[in-house]
Amino acid sequence: MSAEQPKNKLHGVTLERIVTELEAHYGWVELGQLVDIRCFQQDPSVPSSLKFLRRTPWARAKVESLYQFMLREVAREQKRGEPESAL
Repeated sequence: MSAEQPKNKLHGVTLERIVTELEAHYGWVELGQLVDIRCFQQDPSVPSSLKFLRRTPWARAKVESLYQFMLREVAREQKRGEPESAL
């Protein structure tokens, strides 16, 4: 992590990457249910979503929050899948 923003977990992660990974993980239908914005529900695409999210701070905050939640869930699932170490 950068020394300039040590507590910002999203530092260096592009909005395009966030939207792409969320869409890959949840799909447009579930993403539209989790974040109630039209760009995820009606004719969704990454470019249209990026255009809207860049102009709408409250929607971007919701998407970034969901992305962080998704990362925590994926990490938990991976941790559960690992064999426990012998004591």
